[in-house]
Amino acid sequence: MSQSQRSNSPRRVIHFINAAHVIDHMFMLIFPAAVLGMTQAFALDYAQLIGLSLGGFIAFGACSLPAGWLGDRWSRRHMMLLFFFGIGAASIITGLSTSTTMLAVGMTLVGVFAAIYHPVGTAMLVAYAQNRGREIGVNGMWGNLGVAFSALLTGFLVAQFGWRSAFILPGSVSILIGLAFAWQIKDEPIPVRAHTAPKGKSGQRISMTMVFTVLAIATATGGVVFNATTMTYPKLFQDRLHDLFASPQTLGLIVSLAYAFGAIAQLTIGRFLDRFSLKWPFVILTICQAPFLFALAYVDSWPVMLLGAGFMFVVFGQVTVNDAMVANFVAPQWQSRVFALRYFLSFGASATAIPLIAYVEPRQGLAGLYLILAGFAALTFLAAAVFPRTPAENPSAQLA
Repeated sequence: MSQSQRSNSPRRVIHFINAAHVIDHMFMLIFPAAVLGMTQAFALDYAQLIGLSLGGFIAFGACSLPAGWLGDRWSRRHMMLLFFFGIGAASIITGLSTSTTMLAVGMTLVGVFAAIYHPVGTAMLVAYAQNRGREIGVNGMWGNLGVAFSALLTGFLVAQFGWRSAFILPGSVSILIGLAFAWQIKDEPIPVRAHTAPKGKSGQRISMTMVFTVLAIATATGGVVFNATTMTYPKLFQDRLHDLFASPQTLGLIVSLAYAFGAIAQLTIGRFLDRFSLKWPFVILTICQAPFLFALAYVDSWPVMLLGAGFMFVVFGQVTVNDAMVANFVAPQWQSRVFALRYFLSFGASATAIPLIAYVEPRQGLAGLYLILAGFAALTFLAAAVFPRTPAENPSAQLA
């Protein structure tokens, strides 16, 4: 189905998909920011409480496979409705928790419904986008703002109204957005196009085995690094900036500003992807990650903010490149399932970050954890180095 034959406005659909990306990342990271204000309520320390989120991150990866299959075979619109209503209700349940068991169940349900967005929402975005690289970058920016909002909004709500409000109020907003989506977006068939073998910069056929091997390695190692850093940034900034900033609200703002650099990266990289080969942004972004992590293991005070912001720039920029690989190499009718495989691998690997944090942080602190993550980042760069050069999808696209 062509853009002109659609009954839905592409811009309206994309606006809702971008809003869903904000919700997805924000809701998955409310807990790591709120946990700093929950230790007394549940009589547990930081590492013990963080461990309760493991089920959510496992579900975030595992449930992406059935979500992607249902998106392609049933309805992407219906799956997105399930996303908005389900994640909102799960967040409210988490906020009403009175025991650690209920808290763990609530977080697991958040992960179950959060798993819908990436395979289904990203495929829906690509289907409606005209300049795919640019729209993937803009969408990634909104997802990154969701990460930033999680620290900023959670810090404010915890300080003003208590930790329960940090889950209940955002959950209610998600349900309201779901109602608006149901009213304004109609169900439409998925467009179908024939698959053509991709070719490299010099015209030779690109090995799809090579492409997906590189994508798998970068997705797995990058997933561990991404989740471990976004989970521990509130704690890192609290420990390293305690002499400068004491209140949860101020620390939440500083963490959010660091995350905001990731939003700038995704917007910038997305606009370049239409004009240049995927390889060079991939290599440049990944070669910087290990040095940033190594430095973050040791620095203190103001340099933490600068290095933390720089690392967010390169790690979120890489996410945009990885999504563009699927968009460029996979036909629309298969994209939900391939995105599902990518995010199953990414979030499945990222779930290992939770026990890694729980084991390493009490013994070696965040310094030891970040040195281990630097090793994972080095593997991501090696994968990027062997990725084949590809021609630009839309060389005439404007950067402005």
